[in-house]
Amino acid sequence: MNKLQAEKTRLFNEELKAQTGQDPACCYQCGKCSASCPVTAAMDLLPHQVLRWLQLGLLDELSESVTPWICASCFTCAARCPRDIDLARVMEGVRLKLLRQRDSTRLSPGDLDPEELKKLPQQALVSGFRKYSKG
Repeated sequence: MNKLQAEKTRLFNEELKAQTGQDPACCYQCGKCSASCPVTAAMDLLPHQVLRWLQLGLLDELSESVTPWICASCFTCAARCPRDIDLARVMEGVRLKLLRQRDSTRLSPGDLDPEELKKLPQQALVSGFRKYSKG
C-alpha cells in the first residue's frame, strides 16, 4: 500500500469509527459474523471479508461490492462477535459513505420496478429504504 492509499484508508476508517463507534481494526477474522449471517448466499463478500478489506484499504474494490447493500441489519453478527464489533453498524456506515460519494441520498418507493416490489419481502423493503434514506 502506498502512502496516499494508506492515508486514504486511515481517513476513511477514522471517519467510519467516528460515525459508527466501531473500529474495523479490532477484527481478528474469526469468521463468526459470516458463519451466523442469514444472507451470505446473496453476498459477493462475506461480512468478515468486508472488515478485512477496510483494514487493507481496499476501498475502491469495496465500493463495487453488493455486500453492504445486502446486509439485513439483523445484528446476528454483533451478537456473535467476540470483539463486540457491531458489523451491522459498520455496514450502515459504509453504505452512508458510499451514498455520499455518489451524491445520492434518497430513494422513493416510486423508483422501484413494480415487478421487483412483488418479489421483495417486507423486511427487505424496510431495511432497504432505511439504507438509502440516511443522510
